Amino acid sequence: MSVQNLNTFDPFADEGDPLGDSQDVGSQADYIHIRIQQRNGRKTLTTLQGLPKQYDTKKILKAFKKEFACNGTLVEDEKLGQVIQLQGDQRAKISNFLIENGIDKSTIKVHGF
Repeated sequence: MSVQNLNTFDPFADEGDPLGDSQDVGSQADYIHIRIQQRNGRKTLTTLQGLPKQYDTKKILKAFKKEFACNGTLVEDEKLGQVIQLQGDQRAKISNFLIENGIDKSTIKVHGF
């Protein structure tokens, strides 16, 4: 009587890397993320990250501030690069502004509560 499941055979041994050669599986690098953060009380902060390098973030920040009548700043993050912070909940306005100015809607991710 022979028991088959006692053999030491690994069916996945010849497969190698389970993700293949693609290092970007699940990567968020090609998206523009618009998030909202709660500050204190009713105050909120909207952040925009992942803008492509071809765009001048200082000019975009200036346009946002003028268009939305809010204050904002540009923060340099080690992992995320340059992050634009705006006062208030500006998620829908930022999304519409970016779509109107030629950025594809499928690359914009709006997060928040």
